[in-house]
Amino acid sequence: MRKKWPYFILLIILILAIFIGLIFYHNKSNSLPQQTEGFKAHHMIAHAMGGISGQPYTNSYEAFIANYEKGTRVFEADFLLSTDDDLIARHEWGESFTKMMGQEDGLQPERYGAVLKSAEFKAAKIMGRYEPMNWDDVLDLMEDYPDMYLVTDTKQITPEEIDRIFTKIVDGAKQRNPEILERIVPQIYNHPMWDQIQAIYPFESMIFTLYQTHESDEEVINFAKEKGLAAITMSEARANKKLVSELNKLGILSYVHTINDVKKVQNFKNMGVYGFYTDFLTEADGTRSWWRNYLGL
Repeated sequence: MRKKWPYFILLIILILAIFIGLIFYHNKSNSLPQQTEGFKAHHMIAHAMGGISGQPYTNSYEAFIANYEKGTRVFEADFLLSTDDDLIARHEWGESFTKMMGQEDGLQPERYGAVLKSAEFKAAKIMGRYEPMNWDDVLDLMEDYPDMYLVTDTKQITPEEIDRIFTKIVDGAKQRNPEILERIVPQIYNHPMWDQIQAIYPFESMIFTLYQTHESDEEVINFAKEKGLAAITMSEARANKKLVSELNKLGILSYVHTINDVKKVQNFKNMGVYGFYTDFLTEADGTRSWWRNYLGL
């Protein structure tokens, strides 16, 4: 039996060497250095303020609180203009969405599919209990939680609508505390939108989301490089290793939306993706080591 010990020790050493090699390989596969400043210090972005009690898309106060308490610090919010020109946090109009949000009791049936006034929107509790938010409510959060970052998802994108929306965003933040603007990250959907928003306020960071464009990867990379974009976000279908790798070489972060599965997170991280828009995952889920995922820890 004693003669077999050297072989056993060699086997243990070999297994450890393979394990260390795998760790090195997986760490090296994401060539983008860890970011440490601003919203880039975080890997997860709460989609529509994050999900609450299994319900996505609420953009509600309670969803923010629930996900902030889980450690999330970067929040995406959807914005629309009401009929009386108030900026409100809602994903879309329409009867089906009103029913999805469980707002029937707060509205008359003929208003389920209508574009709402601000007061109507605020009065119709989401799922009968969650508080809808307008821009003033979001600014309250940004004042009360100075480590919160906001990514905008403006659902109306004509040039006239963008002017109105971002003028409201900028003017409202300046009236409260101009430093809030340093924690707002506009999300753009086309090239002209970058120049238009920069003319309203020179935001330090912008994200280009690809779901409304048919540009080639090369066109996306050239635009990101030319404008010095902070990040590119893309769907699962659009994400590919070559695009992500080229963005990493430029120091531009890549995000994938909307991901609620830790296995998918790991697969995209292996591709080099930096972060994720999510309804239900936490910051810890986005930073967990591959081997812990593999072992189910």
